Amino acid sequence: MPDVKAVRPDEEYVVQMKSISKVYSNGCAANQGVDFFLRRGEIHALMGENGAGKSTLMKMLFGLEQPTSGEIIVNGEKLVLSSPTVAISHGIGMVHQHFMLVPSLSVAENMVLGMVPKKGMFIDKAKAIEITKEYADRFNLHVEPELKVADIPVGMKQKLEILKALVRGAKILILDEPTAVLTTQETTELFRELIHLKKQGYTIVFISHKLNEIMEITDRMTILRSGRSMGVYNTKDVTKEDISRLMVGRDVVLEVQKDKAQPTDTVLRVRNLEYVNEWGKKMLDKISFDVRKGEILGIAGVEGNGQKELVDMLFNFNTPNAGSAEVNGKSVLGLPQQKIREMGVSLVPEDRMIYGIAGSASIEENIISDRSGAKRLNNGPLFNMKAIHEESERLIKDFTVLCKDSRQQIRMLSGGNIQKVVVAREFSNNPVLILADQPTRGIDVGATEFIRKKLVELSRSGIAVLLVSADLNEVMELSDSLIVMHNGKIAAYFEDTADLSDEIMGEYMLGLKQQSDEEIGRVCHD
Repeated sequence: MPDVKAVRPDEEYVVQMKSISKVYSNGCAANQGVDFFLRRGEIHALMGENGAGKSTLMKMLFGLEQPTSGEIIVNGEKLVLSSPTVAISHGIGMVHQHFMLVPSLSVAENMVLGMVPKKGMFIDKAKAIEITKEYADRFNLHVEPELKVADIPVGMKQKLEILKALVRGAKILILDEPTAVLTTQETTELFRELIHLKKQGYTIVFISHKLNEIMEITDRMTILRSGRSMGVYNTKDVTKEDISRLMVGRDVVLEVQKDKAQPTDTVLRVRNLEYVNEWGKKMLDKISFDVRKGEILGIAGVEGNGQKELVDMLFNFNTPNAGSAEVNGKSVLGLPQQKIREMGVSLVPEDRMIYGIAGSASIEENIISDRSGAKRLNNGPLFNMKAIHEESERLIKDFTVLCKDSRQQIRMLSGGNIQKVVVAREFSNNPVLILADQPTRGIDVGATEFIRKKLVELSRSGIAVLLVSADLNEVMELSDSLIVMHNGKIAAYFEDTADLSDEIMGEYMLGLKQQSDEEIGRVCHD
């Protein structure tokens, strides 16, 4: 295990967060005596499991939260960062994981939103475009000022968010999961631009669960576990295994271990699915594929290329304009979701907070919500509370959900443990098909390892799994076969993922390559 690098008070730091503690009114201690020091012109990783205190610590640096105790010193001045406006005035900017952009406005209009220039009551568009071009050139972050944000690719949205912070005077940038939705090529380009910023003296906090990226881009790292600092390390002095052990407190298997799939009968049969959204854009264009018992079929693609719409059709969040989708020979399109569940379909949704849980309900209520009408849990007009308690406690134990007890409000859990509750419910009700949409997004390495192992285990037991993931490593390692979607179509199908590379995937994801209809047609097993 590497030695902790001691903080020397004589070194120059642009940020010193000293003995920071944050205790909420319910008694939850998010941070306990944490020191976090940033040097000028470094890229510093902040790492830890979900619930380790990373977000809370950065919210305090950006003025979204206030520490219970401790002090924050920026450029030698002790500050009370009472709001993001105060933080921005002291050169601190934050780029959130979920973009804070107005889709209906142009890139340039988003760039200067809330700032001058104005013409009367309206934004001076010509001046906004001029400012956008100036900053894009200065920082080598290429964007198209006049395009509407709704129409630009996700990589450009990321650049725009960084430019928004820079135009407001940020010298310290907090980037929360900045590569979560980027392709390999887009990530490479972003890293080149971050190094360019670093060379100009900017300081960057890089929050990510992707260990390969941490090793590539950062100079130092601070690791949190359970609200406490596990130390500060030079990135070059640690291994990925060291980092995982410090974050989780045990060894983590970083690569997916799985036997070769032996798929049998077709479970999900999709043919010529089409969907045009409310703005007239064709999001699904004659999509056809099969998912068989005992296999994981992955779907990769830059977000916004139809993956979300596909899952929405299969679980009746929306209705296609044409085409069919059958589970074991019976159509699922347009059916009530409870009927779809009764056919043996489970869903791990992309957004767990909106579609996966009822935040104000208990863990127990969430974990049995799909089966509350089952006879074993329901005695006529009354619930069998003893059976409900036993089943929920068993699932909490089996899926290693860290909580006080099953009656705890679910929104009080970390993101990783909320996701474990969702997968406990969806994986445990004898499904024939699991729709896993971004199953490990934004969760820590420990919870990620657990969920990935469960998906492999369930597929090998004979369950069909459709996996949608923006994480290239995840979709390539977990999938037995793989679809790449681009612009609402299937751009490629790979029957075996063993020899795939990030570069090949990126070319299809960005639309630089397209397989023939014959090659793609192999995904249907008629």
